[in-house]
Amino acid sequence: MAERHNKPEVETQKTLEALLNPMVIARNENEQILIESSINSVRVSIKIKQADDIEEILVHKFTRFLTGRAEHFFILRRAPIEGYDISFLITNFHAEKMLKHKLVDFIIEFMEDVDKEISEMKLFLNARARFVAEAYLTPFD
Repeated sequence: MAERHNKPEVETQKTLEALLNPMVIARNENEQILIESSINSVRVSIKIKQADDIEEILVHKFTRFLTGRAEHFFILRRAPIEGYDISFLITNFHAEKMLKHKLVDFIIEFMEDVDKEISEMKLFLNARARFVAEAYLTPFD
């Protein structure tokens, strides 16, 4: 017989008494973090800033790339919560095996790296577009 709390309550949501109130931390409408917690797990969902169409495409491609490799990131969910770009699921087993402050540091550092990577990709894409446009327009000079 399986023990009652083997599955993360925040995912199953079968016992309402085991769920705590969700918390949304938002810088603005486009940058939000949803923290949902229960007695045996915490789910952190992040909405990454997307200022324009290029960033929307880059964020979508980048998060799809990362979630496709979720087994290498122990706490990364394969599918984010609807309305968010990326989600982490921290169970009581993760909290027991890993240091709690290191988990928080990992999520913060991970998101800083994602922001930096998306900014670099956008700069590279703009530079490439400029180069292609110049190469295309050179014969017309």
